[in-house]
Amino acid sequence: MSRVPVRPYLINKDEEGVFRVTVRTTRFNSQGYPLVSSEVLGDSFKTQTAARTFVREQYRAEANEIATK
Repeated sequence: MSRVPVRPYLINKDEEGVFRVTVRTTRFNSQGYPLVSSEVLGDSFKTQTAARTFVREQYRAEANEIATK
């Protein structure tokens, strides 16, 4: 079990070559085990910078809350 917190926003490139944003939420069960659920947003972006800007503006995310893959 990993104790490293998951960053709430993930930007990754899909098979079509566009960047997509995944919003992840972490909650903990009664034993303290992290349960992570994720939802891929319908928006697609041509560049990683555009996706990062979208997350910062729409979700008011800080730079350390965004992961890339």
